[in-house]
Amino acid sequence: MIWRTTVSKIPSKIEYSLLKDIVSFCNSRSVRDGICIHSPIIKVGFQEDMFLGNNLLSLYGKCFGVAEARQLFDEMPCRDVASWTMLMSAYGKIGNHEEALELFDSMLISGEYPNEFTLSTALRSCSALREFNHGTRLQALVTKSGFDSNPVLGSALIDFYSKCGCTQEAYRVFEYMNNGDVVSWTMMVSSFVEAGSWSQALQLYHRMIQTGVAPNEFTFVKLLAASSFLGLNYGKLVHAHLMMWGIELNLVLKTTLVDMYCKCQSIEDAVKVSKLTLEYDVFFLKFREAIAAFHEMETSGIVPNNFTYSGILNACSSILALDLGKQIHSRVIMAGLENDVSVGNSLVDMYMKCSNMIEDAVRAFRGIASPNVISWTSLIAGFSEHGLEQESIKAFGAMQGVGVRPNSFTLSTILGACGTIKSLTQTRKLHGYIIKNNADNDVVVGNALVDAYAGLGMVDDAWHVTSTMKHRDVITYTSLATRINQTGNHEMALNIITHMNKDDLRMDGFSLASFLSAAAGIPTMETGKQLHCYSVKSGLGSWISVSNGLVDLYGKCGCIHDAHRAFLEITEPDAVSWNGLIFGLASNGHVSSALSAFEDMRLSGVEPDQITCLLVLYACSHGGLVDMGLDYFQSMREKHGIRPQPDHYVCLVDLLGRAGRLEEAMNVIETMPFKPDALIYKTLLGACKLHGNISLGEHMARQGLELDPSDPAFYVLLANLYDDSGRSELGEKTRRMMRERGVRKNPGQSWMEARNMVHLFTAGDTSHPQIGKIHEKIESLIAQFRNQGIWNQENRALAHHSEKLAVAFALSNIRICRDCHDFIMNVTRLVDREIIVRDGNRFHSFKKGECSCRGYW
Repeated sequence: MIWRTTVSKIPSKIEYSLLKDIVSFCNSRSVRDGICIHSPIIKVGFQEDMFLGNNLLSLYGKCFGVAEARQLFDEMPCRDVASWTMLMSAYGKIGNHEEALELFDSMLISGEYPNEFTLSTALRSCSALREFNHGTRLQALVTKSGFDSNPVLGSALIDFYSKCGCTQEAYRVFEYMNNGDVVSWTMMVSSFVEAGSWSQALQLYHRMIQTGVAPNEFTFVKLLAASSFLGLNYGKLVHAHLMMWGIELNLVLKTTLVDMYCKCQSIEDAVKVSKLTLEYDVFFLKFREAIAAFHEMETSGIVPNNFTYSGILNACSSILALDLGKQIHSRVIMAGLENDVSVGNSLVDMYMKCSNMIEDAVRAFRGIASPNVISWTSLIAGFSEHGLEQESIKAFGAMQGVGVRPNSFTLSTILGACGTIKSLTQTRKLHGYIIKNNADNDVVVGNALVDAYAGLGMVDDAWHVTSTMKHRDVITYTSLATRINQTGNHEMALNIITHMNKDDLRMDGFSLASFLSAAAGIPTMETGKQLHCYSVKSGLGSWISVSNGLVDLYGKCGCIHDAHRAFLEITEPDAVSWNGLIFGLASNGHVSSALSAFEDMRLSGVEPDQITCLLVLYACSHGGLVDMGLDYFQSMREKHGIRPQPDHYVCLVDLLGRAGRLEEAMNVIETMPFKPDALIYKTLLGACKLHGNISLGEHMARQGLELDPSDPAFYVLLANLYDDSGRSELGEKTRRMMRERGVRKNPGQSWMEARNMVHLFTAGDTSHPQIGKIHEKIESLIAQFRNQGIWNQENRALAHHSEKLAVAFALSNIRICRDCHDFIMNVTRLVDREIIVRDGNRFHSFKKGECSCRGYW
């Protein structure tokens, strides 16, 4: 109002500079009262001044809308490229892209030549309308005008081709740019993500870093979207890079992180991210905002489009809101959008993740008019997640039948399904298809192939795929190490570290945890200690998977003090942490401490899982705490809601059998809700041998051999039962029967570590260079035992057991026999040393003629 009063008193010969300052100020601040200066401008004859006219045009558009701005534009006696661009931009902002492009054509007809801002505005309108022909003409104009290296126009062209589904054309534009900035790099990453080429998006990010272009928050938003499809390992790596670059976790990034962790089924990590800020649970806040915006659109009379519905349905998928998803589905049908591919894809994803009824997802898929690769991949992945791997494979075949080419995520998903059902035939067929279509260049597909072959036990094939991959990453070697470790070949798993070093790849938290697990399975501490040092130097010791691996390592190597110290360094122990501590304590004979740790776990608020319950039963079994073990078994379902599995019943039978309650153990086998397997019969047969029950032992041997006639353990246990009961003729008959049937027992092996060297001993083997001295020492010890009347063993064959050959600091892969157990225990009566033996069940710490197992070996 001050300006209106002042201007009315301005004389006809007002200075131009004053008008210029006023209109510039009003335009920059969007002050509506600035329009009052329009009349004086006309009166003093400055209406043809381009600067004043363009500022007024911008002011009209900001304060009164595009219609008022268009009226002024039409009345302007002079217009330049800025005038045309300003009005085009105003139309683009309100979504009227058709009018924006018509203005562009009119500008060309008028003889005005566009600048880079005009072309960028026109390209944005072409992107929104998917106007491919118009856009390609604009690209020709960009080149003709010499703007082809302009980063702003380059980004606009990348966006245009991406929106039109032409990712390769977008990439060609990107490659031609020699001075791309973070916007153009991020735009290209986004293009790959939108096209479903998720691994290419991550590879481009790697190139971006190598080029020296620093990513921004929008780069990571797109990378996290790709990680939602590639899997949790990639997501965590991207999250680590986000922190490494010091990008502030704003609301958009936090929501994207939570969304990624939710989609990867890592709800614990999602909750942790949501608690990083004052906005507790950011994603749910964003979800509520999305729903509120949806309702506001409806009440305002704005019709939601396919993108609106897709966004809401994706939000429903992330928080598993099935009921709301169904309501949105009904709205989709009312809007006639159920055939839309983007909405259909979101519906398939929502039903697969939120519902146990996959029929809903299948119906949503069938409703899509033209399913694309994302549609099929969502269906295939959904079948696999629901345990319907065969249906997943059939859907993949149908996808090929209709001519839709799978992407890297499709192939990795179907390979995972083949691995789950252990189908070597299907895996080899897929491998052939991948080679034929040159898909083996994709690191995600290569990793899935490595994991599939290694999971099938085809280690040589897995190594071959690894060696032929053009690009290998940490996940390649982590998958390989994990699978090889599961086969028990721990040394081969550890050798993978050498291959990683050759590829200049550093271990991350996942790979280091795998190598720690492998180190825990071999008979030397040296490698484990080196890995521990690496975890400290690299800063990976803060990863809970690494900390858990250290607890497991030291517990399995008998260093319970170090295991407990590693556990105490964990800020928030999870169930795996507690399980590692409980196992370490129980297997080293600290049964009461193990049970105390279990109670501490419950008090800390960490819920026990099936492994925890198994370990507690194990502790009670090896501590002779039968009644306590029975109480724990009963409380599994009542207190913790955990249904006992076959392994729990095996442990229960072992618990009762060791205590001599053989009839109760037999009753457990007869009444359990599972069909007995060979292991449970073998367990009770071992108890029969311990307590000399021939009749029940014979029955267990018959039952077990019916299930697995090639298992030598039944023959050996039964023969030893006969021998111990004074029926040696039956024992020899059993061994003869074993030989006649071609069943062979693998000789027992033991390892001894001395001065960082591992010595292997096999029962009856004479290949060790010092075997003569070893036998002399054994005979000398036996003679001393007899002189002192503490041991009298006449069976000379037992003198060559591997445990006796490797008596000190032994790590054994079989259950120690009673004779060797007593032999080592008596050695410590003569020699003032502690001898630690690890057999297939537990640790035995011998000292001063006593053993930590207290007879429960």
